Amino acid sequence: MIKLKSAKKNITIYNENSQNQKNMPFVIYNSYKGDGKELWNLCNKLSCNNFVLICIDNILWDDEMTPWYNKPLYKNDNECNGKADNYLNELINKIIPDINKNINIKPKFYALTGYSLGGLFAIYSLYKTNIFSRIVSASSSLWYPNFIEYAKENDFVKKPDKIYMSLGDEEKNSNIKLLSTVEQKTLELYKFYNSNNIDIKFEFNNGNHFNECDLRVAKGIKYILE
Repeated sequence: MIKLKSAKKNITIYNENSQNQKNMPFVIYNSYKGDGKELWNLCNKLSCNNFVLICIDNILWDDEMTPWYNKPLYKNDNECNGKADNYLNELINKIIPDINKNINIKPKFYALTGYSLGGLFAIYSLYKTNIFSRIVSASSSLWYPNFIEYAKENDFVKKPDKIYMSLGDEEKNSNIKLLSTVEQKTLELYKFYNSNNIDIKFEFNNGNHFNECDLRVAKGIKYILE
């Protein structure tokens, strides 16, 4: 395990299975909180193909994971200030180069993974850069206003090799009207990508948005590495 700081972010790199391997998939995980240790352990339990997990923490979640401004959803909620482009630029031009300087393995490819707003950001990145060839978008915030329209009206910079999407089967049961649209919008985007010959998998998980979050991401990582 390697720990470093870059662009005011905490970076944790897991590569215990990489002995004698000169290149491996680099899977980047934008973490809401924590260094990704539980996610790494779950990936090993699922017997994922060998890869390097890069967990990025200390993210300004409501700002850096969102593509444009959105007002608070309820009283005492945070507003989202739509700084995804800024963070993506930082990730590509500062954080990833710093990671490469600190590890003796070359990336076979880069994958981007995320949960909730992090999953939204992962999908959004495909419209802004060609660096990520595989995406895990678990229990994503695809309820985000105008995002489905944006996704349908714009083109990927480069067609991804694989996308994995998932959702809890109770996530639509939110008392907040906008959040209750998440299943409808997630399935709409899945069907749109599928109809456009994108290699994509979608699956439901049991429970609400907060159930077995790390496991949902780990399942996605296993799929995109196969």
